[in-house]
Parts: sequence; structure tokens; C-alpha cells
Amino acid sequence: MLKPNPTSLGSHAARDRGHDVVAVLPSQMSAADFLLAPEVQKLLKVVFAAPTHKFSVAELAKKARLDAYEVERTQEHLIKSGILTRHKSAADEPGTVGANLSFVFYNELRSIALRSFAAAEPLRTMLRSKFKDSVLRAYILGEGKDATIELLVVHGQQIPDEVAMSAACQKVSAAIGRHLRVHVISSKRHAALAMRDDLGRKLAAPTAFEIIAEGETKARRGVERGGFLQSAKEKLVALAR
Repeated sequence: MLKPNPTSLGSHAARDRGHDVVAVLPSQMSAADFLLAPEVQKLLKVVFAAPTHKFSVAELAKKARLDAYEVERTQEHLIKSGILTRHKSAADEPGTVGANLSFVFYNELRSIALRSFAAAEPLRTMLRSKFKDSVLRAYILGEGKDATIELLVVHGQQIPDEVAMSAACQKVSAAIGRHLRVHVISSKRHAALAMRDDLGRKLAAPTAFEIIAEGETKARRGVERGGFLQSAKEKLVALAR
């Protein structure tokens, strides 16, 4: 079990701009337990996909596929922790909750979610299961203000079927509640990306991270024509010796 430290989400206090900011987690629950709880992940996946939206219990239950009791119990923990904030409503209407954009760890927590359960894990699972013979590498380039995630897929010798890739991405998009913008390029073009290229700049940005590394799938690099000829020449030279 992870032990909280002064800069972690699990700490009872963190110092921000010279002021004490308290972030208390539910009793007897570490930061690791808190973030790994399935109910927490399901709620945060929904809320972080629309951080300015105000959600009712019924709406959260429908989108997160939880019952109302699970939503109420989990959102109370998240409100007490400072991750969610409660919005007042008219006396005859139920209250709503939303992301607490002023929470001291908001950006870090959203980044953690993006790099794990909210995007990276579902996309990695889909690509490695359905396109393991064609996807050589894959990156999440970042997330736009409209919660659109930009995905870069690098293929090897085989090119992913466009229709199948589109359908699979649409299914993941619906599951994570975010739009996907997908780029599919060859390993040759990937190797040639430069800072003057739009994709090259995005790939070099701090927001980009790799979700599938070369060797994690069965895909193989494409054989370039120049490389094949060079290999043949080397073999002829070796035979002539």
C-alpha cells in the first residue's frame, strides 16, 4: 500500500503558494485504494469528460452504469476530498455535482485519469486485441478543451482496416465519453516526423505519451525498398568473399 507524501493526493495537507491546502481522503483509505476503487474511476471518467457540466445523481448513475446508492455514496467521498463540488439548486429540485476546478490537484488528477482508466487503458486494450498484427506503436498526443483526445497510431507491415479501426474507435469513444481524433501513419513516416511537422510538434510536446511501445504487439516494421536492396547487396558481398 502506498504511503501518502506531502505532494501526493493522499496527503492530509499540501502547500500551495505559501498557503495550507487540505485534501482529506475518506477514512481508512489510501490514495492508491481511492483511485483504484471501480466506483471512483467510473464517476471520474464521466465527470472529467465534461468538467464544467453539473450532474444529477440520476445522470451520473446512467452514464457511469452504477445504481443511485453507489453514486451517492461515492460522490460524497469525492466531495469531502475536494475533488467534486456540490451545486445548490432550487428547494424543489435535487442538487447536482461537478468537477472542482479549483482543487489543488485537479490538473494532476485529470492527467492521471487520462493516462490510465479514463483513456489510455481502454485504447491500449482495444488496439492490442483487435489490431495486434498491424499496430506497431501508439501515442496519446493530448486532450483538447472540448475533451477530444488525439490518438496517433503507427502501423507496421500491415495497415489496419480503416472501417474496423473507425468502428473500434467509435466504440471506445462512447465508453469513455470523449471524442477521438485518430491519425494512422506508417513507421517510415513516424521515423521522419520533425518539429516542422504538426504531428511531430504534438508528439514532442509534454502532453504526449506512449500507450503501446514497439515489441508489445505482433506487428512488424515495414521493409523499406532501400533497406531491402541494401540487405541484398550486403549478402552478395558476403558470398563473393
